[in-house]
Amino acid sequence: MTQIRVALVDDHPVVLAGIAALLQSAPDICVVGSAANGADALALIEEHAPDLAVIDISLPDMSGVSLAQTILAKHPEIRIITLTVHESRAYVQSLLLAGVKGYVLKRAAADDLIRAVRAVAAGGVYLDPSVAEQALPTGASDRAASRAGSEELSPREEAVLKFTAQGFSNKEIAGRLEISIKSVETYKARAALKFDLRSRADIVRYGVSRGWLDAINIE
Repeated sequence: MTQIRVALVDDHPVVLAGIAALLQSAPDICVVGSAANGADALALIEEHAPDLAVIDISLPDMSGVSLAQTILAKHPEIRIITLTVHESRAYVQSLLLAGVKGYVLKRAAADDLIRAVRAVAAGGVYLDPSVAEQALPTGASDRAASRAGSEELSPREEAVLKFTAQGFSNKEIAGRLEISIKSVETYKARAALKFDLRSRADIVRYGVSRGWLDAINIE
């Protein structure tokens, strides 16, 4: 079994110990190390090159957004999950735009974090159901909704857009749908044009509005 290698970042020792014990209880997850601040987190990432990092938003030396941006700028292959007490729209949106693939609340059930790690490691996106609507800025889905009556997605366009919203790359989508990468790009462009989706962030928000991120099936 290939294990998911995870780095943990939180400035509360008790929380760190609890998260580590929880994740280590899953046979397919291995915690490679932990850090209590952004600087140590970056050193940890460099040393162990984990598959995934679980980070808190509030750190003593930098914000979770800044840490995520710094990690992804140098290691875009690493997937990031935020584990936090914050539920506000501003936090959710800024972290999604920074490239975070998962958003889990600390008050969530223990199994939710394990589920999130597995989903994100497999290439998907995980949003705690309590904050899913916060990923939609006020009126963000109005453009798409206003055009829904006159525009419809073909089954292939919808599949490509759905996988894109869930965080899969064009190559991964092509493999899952057994089509070429060029075809994926074409279907995505057509779908985005129909609903005026101008960025990947728009696609994620549209996916949230359609319920595509509520339950991601990982094969």
